Amino acid sequence: MNSYVLDASALLALIQNEPGAAEVSRQLPGAAMSTVNLSESLARLRARGLNTQDAWARVARLELMLVPFGTEQARLAADLFPLTRSAGASFGDRACLALAQERGLPVLTADRAWAALDLGIEIQVIR
Repeated sequence: MNSYVLDASALLALIQNEPGAAEVSRQLPGAAMSTVNLSESLARLRARGLNTQDAWARVARLELMLVPFGTEQARLAADLFPLTRSAGASFGDRACLALAQERGLPVLTADRAWAALDLGIEIQVIR
């Protein structure tokens, strides 16, 4: 069973060996991630100069549980919009939080603004 849901910032911290990487590493393999956040992570790796194949290889070796963004998560993400607006949450952020809400799992993130959110979801900030 998955222990955490990762957002893009947590995955990128791990891949790029940034502060918080050790905490993310402890939750692998098997941490869950929305395919929305997967796309966001791959795009950011591409923006940093990796080609598509290398970006995917770095993600694939982590053995994440990749979860397709479905209709229930879409509904939950929309419901989270007014509750997360003050933290500046993006669509990707809400997709991550919706997956955590749907699965009843805590979230790992590097986004400190999430710590102030009161959503009934455990949010662990990695740095």
